[in-house]
Amino acid sequence: MTMEELDRAVTGCRACPRLVAWREEVAHVKRAAFRDQEYWGRPVPGFGPPDASIAIVGLAPAAHGANRTGRMFTGDRSGDFLYAAMHAVGLASQPTSTHLGDGLELFGVRITAPVKCAPPANKPTPKERDNCRPWLEQELGLLRPTLRAVVVLGGFGWQAVLPVLSRYWVVPAPRPVFGHGVRYSLAALDGGPELRLFGCYHVSQQNTFTGRLTPAMVEDVLIQAKVVADGGA
Repeated sequence: MTMEELDRAVTGCRACPRLVAWREEVAHVKRAAFRDQEYWGRPVPGFGPPDASIAIVGLAPAAHGANRTGRMFTGDRSGDFLYAAMHAVGLASQPTSTHLGDGLELFGVRITAPVKCAPPANKPTPKERDNCRPWLEQELGLLRPTLRAVVVLGGFGWQAVLPVLSRYWVVPAPRPVFGHGVRYSLAALDGGPELRLFGCYHVSQQNTFTGRLTPAMVEDVLIQAKVVADGGA
């Protein structure tokens, strides 16, 4: 399966009844500000080149963000914050992301999430996370030949991605602990290049509006990942 084929397959998933019902209800009822727009209302695939050297792993699509636009971190304030930081360090072609045809291009980065559907209150259940895991496993498996760094946004994504990484890289025991700015090196099971794992607070409004996470903090983590992806120490 190619990345393009995987992305198409993701959009047809109906494995989690609660998530299916919620994403479709949101797409039908809509938010008043977007009443004249057609919502995506389906699982949201990853976004970025299939040979990316950096993966950014979030949590799940936002109900009126990616669930509306059909692209990860597009159309909401969390995405505005993330893409502005990516543009500042040379990983995105523009600092804003509003809709699928807005011209945004990512450079050597693919953005994805362990849960592909918008969950109620932004809180997937453990079962929903586990149901969705095979999609992330296939995605990172396809990226594996070129992948050198993974930036995880938030503790939920961190816990979700570690079992996936253990399919291809050596995850030490006890497992690495999440924190903003933490960094771990994982050896490849097949003897290939090692992978660097970075932790970053999630770009949610709860963090960005309170000052817990600043643009400089995100840019610092992204710069470290970019240095690794470019072959630096």
